[in-house]
Amino acid sequence: MVDRRHDGRTDRTGFDETKNYLSEALGRVVPRSVARRAIEVTVSTDAAEYAPDEPVAITVAIRNRLPVPVEVPTTTRRLWGWAVDGVLEATDERRYVSAEESSLSLRAGETKRATVTWNGRFRRSDEDGLDRSVRAERGDHRISAFVPVPDADERHEDATQIRIR
Repeated sequence: MVDRRHDGRTDRTGFDETKNYLSEALGRVVPRSVARRAIEVTVSTDAAEYAPDEPVAITVAIRNRLPVPVEVPTTTRRLWGWAVDGVLEATDERRYVSAEESSLSLRAGETKRATVTWNGRFRRSDEDGLDRSVRAERGDHRISAFVPVPDADERHEDATQIRIR
């Protein structure tokens, strides 16, 4: 994660880890169905075209469209995620993310942003558990980002295309 707090530390989700307990309490008052519809995910990259192995900066923004704080439940401990061509975090290695619910809190009108860097390669694991790095093929690739909410719709995922020349 590249997002940094004012003190230079990065939170594990890429978001500011300072808490506003009043906003969180008010966010619990908004019905979950309304809160879920209030958030919107967008994804962008720092360019449209890249050379092979050139780093791709992926920026994910999650916005609360309401003028009140919201707390949105997620289906896993993961608050958000990204993928390349449908491959989560560009790797097929097993992820051990707890299936228990978590929640994403956003202040009134807040947009949370996180930036990750994809190195232009896919990490592949073989049946022996050995990892190898495979360069992405030349051509178009789909970069997507999502928030894993129950009954997700088009607001909860976004995608953009890039080209590797």
